[in-house]
Amino acid sequence: MPSSTAARLLASSVAVVVLALAVGGCSNIAGPETTASIGKTNATPRTEAEWRQSLETLGARYRENPGDADTAIAYARALRATDQRAQAVAVLEQANIRNPRSMPLSGAYGRALAEAGQYQQALEALGRAHTPDNPDWRILNAQGAVLDQMGRHAEAQRHYDTALKIVPNEPSVLSNLGLSYLLAKDLKKAEDTLRRAVAQPNAGPKVRQNLALVVGLRGRFAEAEKIASADLPEAEATANVSYLRQMLAQQNDWKKIGRSYAPTPDAGS
Repeated sequence: MPSSTAARLLASSVAVVVLALAVGGCSNIAGPETTASIGKTNATPRTEAEWRQSLETLGARYRENPGDADTAIAYARALRATDQRAQAVAVLEQANIRNPRSMPLSGAYGRALAEAGQYQQALEALGRAHTPDNPDWRILNAQGAVLDQMGRHAEAQRHYDTALKIVPNEPSVLSNLGLSYLLAKDLKKAEDTLRRAVAQPNAGPKVRQNLALVVGLRGRFAEAEKIASADLPEAEATANVSYLRQMLAQQNDWKKIGRSYAPTPDAGS
């Protein structure tokens, strides 16, 4: 089994479930990597310890006013970042009851539901987070990721294509689209799309890791390892390459790859 460190460095960066794409803010698969602002605090937590510290503040604020949508969203984000997913869903469910017309709240609730594996409910919540006449590309991206998790790849790809009409060449959407092609076993389209994503100036290392997997699955192992280790400190590069090798050693097990690599609804948030 891969170490938890390696999994965090590579696999979980593109893992299947929903995460923290806080609607209206900028924020990958749930957790300490979220970059959206937290409520009214000035700095975004980056480490688990910082998230736990902010959790106390946000928890107290939420208990004082559980009906405030912004506080509920921020508190749930911190809960998810500290692996308290069921509690995050509960917080957002109650907030949704109090604020049934809040689109940002519906978006956050949809992502939390998807992260908990409740995909159909997640789709319903995300559908309330924007409107056909005023679509939000981040929500389209999240809907596509949930559909991919449900195995509905063609539908997912239509959502990504619609998002790309709003934000052409957005690397997080291109990355999800590439992974969708991967899950549909169209490796050529997956590679072409991920190379397009990597070529964008704001593409992050997670996009390159996704490309590394696809290149490796196409049999170009040396090139894949070079991509996986690019621009990383030696220890992280070694961990990434090690995990990549383990995944490629099981490249015929598509179910396992699907669990470890899939579009994330939080990308681009």
